[in-house]
Amino acid sequence: MRLRQAQADDAAAIADIWNAVIRDTAITFTTEFKTEAGLVADIAARGGAFQVAALDGRILGFATYSAFRNGPGYARTKEHSIMLHPDARRSGLGRALMQALFDHAREAGVHSLWAGISAENPAAVPFHAALGFHEVARLPEVGQKFGRWIDLILMQKML
Repeated sequence: MRLRQAQADDAAAIADIWNAVIRDTAITFTTEFKTEAGLVADIAARGGAFQVAALDGRILGFATYSAFRNGPGYARTKEHSIMLHPDARRSGLGRALMQALFDHAREAGVHSLWAGISAENPAAVPFHAALGFHEVARLPEVGQKFGRWIDLILMQKML
């Protein structure tokens, strides 16, 4: 397994992983599919803030962070996303990707990293807690997908 900065030619594989989650789950509230062109632009803009895990040339997961909110006062606070191919879940890969993301974020001067977790993804809460995130809020019924309202759990890690 190799962890590395995402490259433009990873965009199609990243889109496949992300779009399956968008299509099939309420782990993310979005219904807009990721495009290869959009991901190429995100990878270019984020640089090392977009990490992938590859095995024999196959992308098995990614972790990335981006702006938490707009405005210069929030510049050192970021929100992250992590997604794994189903074949890679419960393998330690998620933890390794997050550690790579933490390392990059610290070097980039990030102070606070946030996770916005759908209440329909209960495994994500202990995963993040094991990485040092703390739950700071539960926002009732702020997300909607598949015709139902879903809570959002906010967790934070100080770097």
